[in-house]
Amino acid sequence: MPGNHSSDLTRLRTALTVFFALDGFIFAGWVVRIPAIKHQTGASASALGLALLGVSAGAVITMMLTGRLCRRYGSHPVTVICGILLSLSVALPPLTHSALTLGAVLLIFGAAYGGINVAFNSAAVDLVRVLQRPIMPSFHAAFSLGGMIGAGLGALVAGALTPTQHLLGLTLIGLLVTALAGRTLLHLQPPAPPESSPKDVTTPRRLDTRTRGLVITFGLIALCTAYGEGALADWSALHLEQDLDATPGAAAVGYSCFALAMTIGRVTGTRLLERLGQTRTLVSGGTTAAAGMMLGALAPSLWAALLGFVITGLGLANLFPVAVERAGTHAGPDGVAIASTLGYGGMLLGPPAIGFMADWYSLPIALTSVAVLAASAAVIGFMTSRAAAR
Repeated sequence: MPGNHSSDLTRLRTALTVFFALDGFIFAGWVVRIPAIKHQTGASASALGLALLGVSAGAVITMMLTGRLCRRYGSHPVTVICGILLSLSVALPPLTHSALTLGAVLLIFGAAYGGINVAFNSAAVDLVRVLQRPIMPSFHAAFSLGGMIGAGLGALVAGALTPTQHLLGLTLIGLLVTALAGRTLLHLQPPAPPESSPKDVTTPRRLDTRTRGLVITFGLIALCTAYGEGALADWSALHLEQDLDATPGAAAVGYSCFALAMTIGRVTGTRLLERLGQTRTLVSGGTTAAAGMMLGALAPSLWAALLGFVITGLGLANLFPVAVERAGTHAGPDGVAIASTLGYGGMLLGPPAIGFMADWYSLPIALTSVAVLAASAAVIGFMTSRAAAR
């Protein structure tokens, strides 16, 4: 019997890892096709920007609703349904011919994207609680790896396939993977926590005022982290090209270095958490990211800036997974939804905030705001651990 239970947990972990990777794979596949779809729709830069807000709006609106759905129907069925919707909706953007219709279908895509993020993070929190091992970073490493594979595949097929063919291919892959991994999720119930574990650790608390305050605080850590991810995704290449005279090819390497460092940091995150614990991981990660971003933003040479981006990625890697896991431990799917919504808000806030500050001051100075928020995450992590202990 114990052997069967262990086997079920292994199968569940594998299925969830596949869903995390699929999410990153599909999202990256869509992102690399944005320039082609902009050309197809004839949208101006500003019209495209408004259309792209559909992804964000759909995600934010759906995240809070998904928390309630997970609490009522279970995170496993909701993950599978959202996986189907995500796979189907990624094929819609190439069928549009105006910015307005593009924004409308991106609302659907964003809703599926936001929903699956809350659902599989909630399922992962349940599994972490049962295994009593800090494996949350490994799931987010799968998301990062899926994104890298999706972006790489998109770059390879960009010249051979139209956006319609490429994204329809992602739909077919997504539905196949969802059918295979979803079968496991639907056959396995969310595992019950060990009876020997303390009740206050294994059972999410009611979302009273104190618990909600703790969850929001963890959400702020997620926000600080996602702010840096969004800022580097949109501004790192321009900084290297504009401020350090890098070639376009060399400038593109900047974000790749950051993303690869994030992935490596998450792959090794479980071992780091087992050695340092959550609080020291948050504090050391935020401090490391702050130092790395100061170097990346203010370095006088390309190689020093790239080193700064690598250090930043390693520092930020495990902050978001830990913050979401802690929010879920305290308040279940509702906690995951609140922290994820705040985190996604940080990713939305980062790029425009950097743009405004770059106009007021300069791009290097603007990028130091990533360091400021990373340091803030370290402080919040330290203070929250003391509050949670009380």
